[in-house]
Amino acid sequence: MDNAAYVALTRQVGLMKAMQVTANNIANLSTTGFRREDVLFAEMLVGQPDAPGTLAMTAARVRHTDMTQGPLRVTGGSLDFGLEGPGFFMVETPQGPRLTRAGAFSRSADGEMVTMDGLRVLDAGGAPIFLPPDAAAIAVAADGTISADGRPIGQIGLFEVDDPGRLIREAGQLFAPDGIEPLPAEQTRVVQGSLEGSNVDPVLEMARMIEVQRSYELGANFLEREDERIRAVIRTLGQPA
Repeated sequence: MDNAAYVALTRQVGLMKAMQVTANNIANLSTTGFRREDVLFAEMLVGQPDAPGTLAMTAARVRHTDMTQGPLRVTGGSLDFGLEGPGFFMVETPQGPRLTRAGAFSRSADGEMVTMDGLRVLDAGGAPIFLPPDAAAIAVAADGTISADGRPIGQIGLFEVDDPGRLIREAGQLFAPDGIEPLPAEQTRVVQGSLEGSNVDPVLEMARMIEVQRSYELGANFLEREDERIRAVIRTLGQPA
């Protein structure tokens, strides 16, 4: 296989990753707190041992998360919380604290505020939040202060990081701080009775998918023509003089 085919193959691999990311974005159009992703392409220079200079190939190894605010959708649920601003909720997982924008919570059998996956929601001090079982009404202020029947009982933790690009994306809508110390999110407010939707634009994602698919098809056609060219050369050279 010659250099042209190697370069085309690296491009095809990158386009396949871009297609997978775009498809995942489209699949999560209605996922609460979902953040769309992009694949970043870069040039990778490879030395040629038998020829002068270097060979430029495509590398698509970085996935970028778009932290743009998603739209708020009114639900009326007393334990549904949307966020306005750059902050996150913090939840407790077996792997440690994680950040999330998904604010669809409920009350566990033990009276703790938990996510739909059963992860405990943490307060401003990093402790679980307990909701009194006999409370008739739960209210949450814009700063996260929780009141049960008009009596303050705690505060939902709101956190942010200096560099969101360093957050490690995990399954679902969770982000690992990766050694970053989360700070109090002073510019973020809680909106009770609402949920933040996905920030995926369906029209742009469909256009992106069509663009990537066409580029992949062009690359596949090029590789097929290269294969035919190489076979023709081999047949010609293999004929007796």
